[in-house]
Amino acid sequence: MSLTDAQWARIEPLLPDRTPRQGGRWRDHRQVIDADAFKYRTGTPWMDLPEHFGSWKGAHNRLRMWAADGTWERVFTALLAQADAEGALDWVVAVDSTIVRAHQHAARARQKGPRPASRTPTPSGAPAAG
Repeated sequence: MSLTDAQWARIEPLLPDRTPRQGGRWRDHRQVIDADAFKYRTGTPWMDLPEHFGSWKGAHNRLRMWAADGTWERVFTALLAQADAEGALDWVVAVDSTIVRAHQHAARARQKGPRPASRTPTPSGAPAAG
């Protein structure tokens, strides 16, 4: 399943120019995004991407580069803002125990006052180890 023309029309303006700083022109961004989506949807190893997606190294490198330079974050933020403006999002906030902090006593916080010194107790009359 590849991007529809409507999906591509929303994403394309958010992507960088296809002419990188060095070297020649990149291959089509749409083909690379389709390759990335296929890889993550199917769990296919990078090296086993079908040939019609082109070089797996190109798709993998562009995915990493766009993650590092913030391209994916900008695309996601812009698409999210567009969908929210159109009323296409239904915001649901869920809180569970993985993000709720316990009260300090439940978390075994130290009580006020000095912390007792930790000593290894030795029975009286027994020789000290050493």
